[in-house]
Amino acid sequence: MISNGKVKAYSGQGNLVGNLIAFLFVFGLLVGSVVAIGFWSLENAWIPGLSFMALWTLAFFVAKEVIGRSDSLEHQDLHGEHGDAVEPKAH
Repeated sequence: MISNGKVKAYSGQGNLVGNLIAFLFVFGLLVGSVVAIGFWSLENAWIPGLSFMALWTLAFFVAKEVIGRSDSLEHQDLHGEHGDAVEPKAH
């Protein structure tokens, strides 16, 4: 990944606090979904079941669609119009 004209070794480099906050948020959603499914019984199935599905789906999509976008470049294209490599652009 390229950031400020420099290549990073990996996408999370230098973002320890942000990565920990994101991990704790998604992990909290997953733990909440497990706790919700713990209240499931034959007499009381709808609210725990829907809560479980909503929390688990939210955790999955936050991790995949919101946080998992580290492969995109903001300032520079790596490929030309037809997939050809291009020279770096000066900013």
